[in-house]
Amino acid sequence: MIVITTPTGDVGRQVLDRVLDGGEPVRVIVRDPSRLPEHVRTRVEVVEGSHADADTIAKALVGADRLFWLVPPAGFRDAGPARRHYLDFTRAAAREAASRGVRMVHVTSLGHGYQDEAGLLSAALDMDELIAGTGVRYRALALPFFMENLLGQARPIAEQGVFSMANTADQPLLTVATRDVAATAAALLLDAAWSGQARVPLVGPDNLTPDAMAEIVSATLGRTVRYRQVSLADFRARMVRRGASPALAQDMADMVDAQNNGIYDAEPRDPASATATGFRQWCQDVLRGHVYAANSSIRPVTV
Repeated sequence: MIVITTPTGDVGRQVLDRVLDGGEPVRVIVRDPSRLPEHVRTRVEVVEGSHADADTIAKALVGADRLFWLVPPAGFRDAGPARRHYLDFTRAAAREAASRGVRMVHVTSLGHGYQDEAGLLSAALDMDELIAGTGVRYRALALPFFMENLLGQARPIAEQGVFSMANTADQPLLTVATRDVAATAAALLLDAAWSGQARVPLVGPDNLTPDAMAEIVSATLGRTVRYRQVSLADFRARMVRRGASPALAQDMADMVDAQNNGIYDAEPRDPASATATGFRQWCQDVLRGHVYAANSSIRPVTV
């Protein structure tokens, strides 16, 4: 039995679809079962509740031998320190999985060994230590910046020809597509051969700066798109204006600062960590459609 958390999230739903294709019995933990597509509800066992809750996770792991684990984002307005969120969310599941002999595949950050503060990424890396300390068998999918983070900027790309972040314009930012994360997670969940504890870095085949990303976005859309770098202070203040708690805004700013200071280069990786989807392909397959949807007056172009 394979247990999957966040089955309605961007990564979790893709993992779920791939695992279901493998033909093994699947159980999901979900707060609101009505959010599951009908074709999914008829093929899985459903445990209703939060996977942070000790009783819920204990119920879900009865008779299970594999678990996909992903900590969802904290509440935007009421978020406290990220470390507390990640550790409180994970503690019961890690202990329960270890006691039952359940193997875990979990999502975390690339950057093991980075010594400075990294906000959300430090919280994820602390979670890894908690999981490892229980003795549970696991594979930690160590990830850089999600390409899908740019989807939130589809409207300014469409309407203003610009996307903005606080990442350094001329410094490479490693990326990964969620579909490659899901493919690797599903393959590990369906593989009965592995044991022990290990990290699995996953990085897209590119090594692009935000300025270079803007050039690819421009070529994909057939119109000029620029990258605009904002200061960390402006980034943090903008998040607060949009309703983020001060703690979340600070954790996000610390994360970007760590990205600018090379956190993803702190963790060794080999060529096998390269994933299939390059940034240009992702722009063609995913970003382009979101930008067109954000502004129907933009004429599609063939790339």
